[in-house]
Amino acid sequence: MKKYLYPDRSQWNTLLERPVMQQGQVESLVRPVMEAVKAEGDEALFRYTKQFDGVQLDTLEVSEEELKEAEELVSDKLKQAIEIAKQNIYKFHAAQQGSVEVIETMPGVRCWRKSIGIEKVGLYIPGGTAPLFSTVLMLGVPAHIAGCKELVLCTPPNKEGKVHPAILYAAKIAGIKRIFKVGGAQAIAAMTFGTESVPNVYKLFGPGNQYVTAAKQLATREGVAIDMPAGPSEVLVWADNTADPAFVASDLLSQAEHGVDSQVILVSTSETFVTEVENALAVQLAELPRKSIAEEALKNSRSIVLRSESEALELVNAYAAEHLIIALENASEMAERIWNAGSVFIGNYTPESAGDYASGTNHTLPTYGYARSYSGVSLDSFVRKVTFQQIDESGLELLGPSIEEMAEAEELYAHKNAVSIRLAKLRK
Repeated sequence: MKKYLYPDRSQWNTLLERPVMQQGQVESLVRPVMEAVKAEGDEALFRYTKQFDGVQLDTLEVSEEELKEAEELVSDKLKQAIEIAKQNIYKFHAAQQGSVEVIETMPGVRCWRKSIGIEKVGLYIPGGTAPLFSTVLMLGVPAHIAGCKELVLCTPPNKEGKVHPAILYAAKIAGIKRIFKVGGAQAIAAMTFGTESVPNVYKLFGPGNQYVTAAKQLATREGVAIDMPAGPSEVLVWADNTADPAFVASDLLSQAEHGVDSQVILVSTSETFVTEVENALAVQLAELPRKSIAEEALKNSRSIVLRSESEALELVNAYAAEHLIIALENASEMAERIWNAGSVFIGNYTPESAGDYASGTNHTLPTYGYARSYSGVSLDSFVRKVTFQQIDESGLELLGPSIEEMAEAEELYAHKNAVSIRLAKLRK
């Protein structure tokens, strides 16, 4: 990590830059894949799976036999952990359901709004450098609570043509029945256009590498919604000398090990504390199985020492982190002053990995600064809010003249007439 001591505000934009995503270049590579899948369907999926994943498949959909085999391969301890995580995720997301409230805006005019699940959703689960079975729960559980009718899951196979057993077990626990061995941009294309095997969907969810991200952006041009724009994973830890340097180092490395393009930021008002964290980082990094990945990510990363708490708060809000850990003496107070973050972790005993796995909140979050304007995945992500209204005769008598006046002022006379013709009948 590069260390910056008391940087001037004029330097902040440069310090807080994310790793550059070559969006245009990546799109030019992804677009032909999307077009081939659209034109050739399953044939293109088989070809790209052999080319990119190194395996020739006979079928794309995971069979019942494979699901049963996977369940036997998952240990009882992991099954128990997955079940606890599922229960917490369910509890947190189910609480986001709201009751339908009918509002009478004036006598005889009743309006209400109802949440209706998106009929067909596509869930992408990476399986390359890490099999993210936790993401299966994060997406599948709220999709079921929302009442989505069809859930389609795509994930890349390994060299033996298998899907990681924990991914399949988590899918079973989450109630996902249609699972396909397709990864990368070709999976997004399959769920966008539909093929002989893979159904098309109305909204796409899930993380992925830059090629998956570019494919999701291209899918939006085909009328398919996506959960959010995304970039590499990131965490910002804001800590003072009441924090434990080893805790902070572990949190930084937990994100750095995601990928070489991940970014971690440490912000503090104590230069001594930052040095202690750097020492702890070196010790923990040496023992990390994914050391080489984390080392590359740390090259994109910074530790920043500022003069005051107020200055630190300003910088933290400017960065808009995907994950924000506040390890301060007054952590709860400062958390109330956060404007921009995907998810906030308060205090020394709230590691970011709790949110990644089992506390109940969702780990599918806006990255790359999108936390300024986007929320993370929630129950609302899987529903549409449909408004309803019902007006009786007395209500139209009251409201109608206002509608007529406004429609005429906008010179939309058919709009006016839709009211006038009804009022004329009522007044006969």
